[in-house]
Amino acid sequence: MDTALEKTISLILLIGIGVWLQQKFQNEDQKKGLKNLILTIALPAMIFVALMKIEINPDLLILPIMALGFNLVMMYITKFSMPMFGVQKDSSEMRTLALLIPSLAPGLTCFPFIAEYLGDDLLAWGALADLGNKIFVLILAYMLAMSWYYKTQQLKARSNTEKIKELIVAMISEPINMVIAVAIILLCFGINMDSLPGFLSTSIVMLKDVMTPLVLLFIGISVVFKWKQLSTIFSLLVFRAGFTFLISGLFLWLVPGLTPAVALLAIAFPQSAVSFWPFAHMAAIRKMEVDANAHKATFDLELGINVLAVSMPMSTLLILGVFTTGNLWVVPTNVLILGASLVGVSLAPRAIKLLADYRKSLASKEEEPSFSELDFRKMEK
Repeated sequence: MDTALEKTISLILLIGIGVWLQQKFQNEDQKKGLKNLILTIALPAMIFVALMKIEINPDLLILPIMALGFNLVMMYITKFSMPMFGVQKDSSEMRTLALLIPSLAPGLTCFPFIAEYLGDDLLAWGALADLGNKIFVLILAYMLAMSWYYKTQQLKARSNTEKIKELIVAMISEPINMVIAVAIILLCFGINMDSLPGFLSTSIVMLKDVMTPLVLLFIGISVVFKWKQLSTIFSLLVFRAGFTFLISGLFLWLVPGLTPAVALLAIAFPQSAVSFWPFAHMAAIRKMEVDANAHKATFDLELGINVLAVSMPMSTLLILGVFTTGNLWVVPTNVLILGASLVGVSLAPRAIKLLADYRKSLASKEEEPSFSELDFRKMEK
């Protein structure tokens, strides 16, 4: 059996075990505890080990800038493409999707597979790129959410300086970001993984090794499909995946000569599931609206939680598919064709519905009596 395929089957098997364990993790606090264990211990350990194995290169600072640019491009695309899916402009659904769709959560849906298929060096690159994404989900998404809240509730905007400062502090104090900062400082002083005391490096590596199985089990345990709005959400996420493939394919075409591993990173990283942080901002705003007895909701929280529920398994399958058939996607043309196909598939149901409505309207017009017939009937009366 092919090595990549064998590895993919083993990873899917762990997800399946997680699905089987759902009955044992009915309590939301249990799921939250497992997630916190991953994000505060296992994932930081994995990223620390990866970073401590690379050499400091100023050119890598372009990675967070590129990730933030991707967030902004996807937000623009989302805002102007959603009407094609029947989402009304300036509606609570539009605002919800405009914050969620461009966001990324690579920690739970991408980093474990990068580590397994591409190695620690590329995982370190992904961790650096995620810093740009964190700026979007923690700061820019909050500022946009508050701006829409004031506009929707027709309130006079107040200064958000203190809240933004709190978000910046939260970003800095987040374990993953703290680990990145510590690793970069150590590397600047010439300290790498081999320079650390043996007991410390061994403990960190042991924590790092539990990352992948924990994440895969968590994905299986957390998968919950809420069937209301599912068809619309699935179409939206297929559109997101397709347009993301188009952006990745265009990048590969404009920057030829990338190694296969780097090319796969450029394809897989943007396919990460949507982030929980924008939803957290929406939930906080909803609480403010309830406290103020607001009659109009700025965001649609039910839509938001359903997008989160569908996005994780879908992104996991897409990323696994990319890595399993890796050599196929290092060719920019193949990535562009895949992206265009997914965009077409996502828009097809809407196009079919519009065509059916158009034919129905034509048929109803043909059945209506003409003006001359109406006039004749009036004359008879």
